[in-house]
Amino acid sequence: MSSNAEIIQAPGQTMVKAWVKGVTFDPNARQQVVNMAQMPFIHKWIAVMPDVHLGKGATIGSVIPTLNAVIPAAVGVDLGCGMMAAKTNLTASQLPDSLTALRHEIERCVPHGGGPKLRGQRDKGAWSNAPADVQHAWSTLDAGFTALCEKHPFLKNTNNLNHLGTLGTGNHFIEICIDETQQVWVMLHSGSRGVGNRIGTHFIEQAKRDMERQFIQLPDQELAYLREGSEHFQDYVEAVAWAQDFAKANRAVMMQRTLKAMCDVLKLPITAEVEAINCHHNYIRLEHHYGKDVWVTRKGAVSARKGELGIIPGSMGARSYIVRGLGNEESFCSCSHGAGRVMSRTEAKKRVSMAEHLEALQGVECRQDEAVLDETPAAYKPIEQVMAAQNDLVEIMHTLKQVLCVKG
Repeated sequence: MSSNAEIIQAPGQTMVKAWVKGVTFDPNARQQVVNMAQMPFIHKWIAVMPDVHLGKGATIGSVIPTLNAVIPAAVGVDLGCGMMAAKTNLTASQLPDSLTALRHEIERCVPHGGGPKLRGQRDKGAWSNAPADVQHAWSTLDAGFTALCEKHPFLKNTNNLNHLGTLGTGNHFIEICIDETQQVWVMLHSGSRGVGNRIGTHFIEQAKRDMERQFIQLPDQELAYLREGSEHFQDYVEAVAWAQDFAKANRAVMMQRTLKAMCDVLKLPITAEVEAINCHHNYIRLEHHYGKDVWVTRKGAVSARKGELGIIPGSMGARSYIVRGLGNEESFCSCSHGAGRVMSRTEAKKRVSMAEHLEALQGVECRQDEAVLDETPAAYKPIEQVMAAQNDLVEIMHTLKQVLCVKG
């Protein structure tokens, strides 16, 4: 048994192993985990990561292995949300003193932010006409999307192609970072955008209706599930797999556009020296653990199989980490996906002043307006504590500190 894991077990329900030593574990999130542990198809136990915090139905920062069933709300609606990072051939000394022009160029090249607030306004977070590189990336997704639309015609009216290669809102970001050897990295965070949200929402509702038809009582209606062999299970698995491919392609397009923006502004030939890391942290995958093939739902968690590279970002004013998995089977070979919130977005805006926010972002080129106050560093757990709590899950390969941050 891992020395880092706290054991939580109520009588008659599945065990929970929580890597929360030295970090905040909100009582509401703890209760949510206990609710999840009551589900009858959990394999062995639920693993809780140190960035754990309250989610909708299922706790963010949890790894849920299930036999012959999946819980759509546990996967969530940002299907395939995750990270991408690439180490460039640049060093810190090659960056200009002011990064404002570079930030503006990245913001110009990558649509970001939310949709229109008023009817008739253009969606600044989407393409009006998808450029050639986006069309090319879509060509690998088009056949799968057409097949999905034949089964689910409502998907035709979603933001799909026009959201490919776009950032979104909330905690999604593009950052320029410097590592411990003064090498420059590009790191970004986004998912499957509008189309993934629509897929996730649809199947969450389908699962809830299934529970009602079968008169199944749940500790939380958001834990409604789809059984293998049921009417919607295979459709869900196929749709999620496509959305996860979309999310991966979305990050790859943004990475190439960010690297090109850097080339154009800095007037330097920029290449990625190492293979870019592109990993999901909101997804399902069929894996083999403890003698069984199980569906592993990682909701705010990253795969950390032995030798596998992953990304654990801090807040917009803190360090981030490139890690290598240690293959700890007790966590189902997983680690945290970030620092984890300690304040809701509303709470952060109430409790943190703009002056405090700007003080925490000294040395980072970023927007300085109240619209990003909900992403202030104080809203997150200290990333160093989160990393210490999971030192038996991953080893740190690189420590990154951002010098530029683009927020949605």
